[in-house]
Amino acid sequence: MDSQLAQYAPVLLLLLVALAIAGGILVLSEIAGRFFNKKIAARTTQVKDIPYECGMLPIGEGSTRLSVKFYLVAMLFILFDIEVVFLYPWAIVYREQLAQNATLILGSMASFVGILFIGYFYALKKGAFAWKS
Repeated sequence: MDSQLAQYAPVLLLLLVALAIAGGILVLSEIAGRFFNKKIAARTTQVKDIPYECGMLPIGEGSTRLSVKFYLVAMLFILFDIEVVFLYPWAIVYREQLAQNATLILGSMASFVGILFIGYFYALKKGAFAWKS
């Protein structure tokens, strides 16, 4: 019984336990909600049922529109954050790979960082980082 399929038995067991816990929590919350709603229903009023937002009365729209600049800066942050995700493993294996093919590993990372800097200077030129414009 040492087949490759048998090695997935613990994973299947973990999946079943996770599904059982999630289903149990949902059923338990439904039961508790019905039980406590019967006791609390007599004490609720229309004022108590409105959404609570930091002590302010909920007047107007719930969400405001954000500027396109906000999303542009967020996308640029994700772009440069992903750069770090690629740089970290490269830095870890740099010494090992340096003895075998130094120009290849250094050249590939230099081209990657170069393309990123071209994108950075393009965003800088277009005014993507000028927040108050």
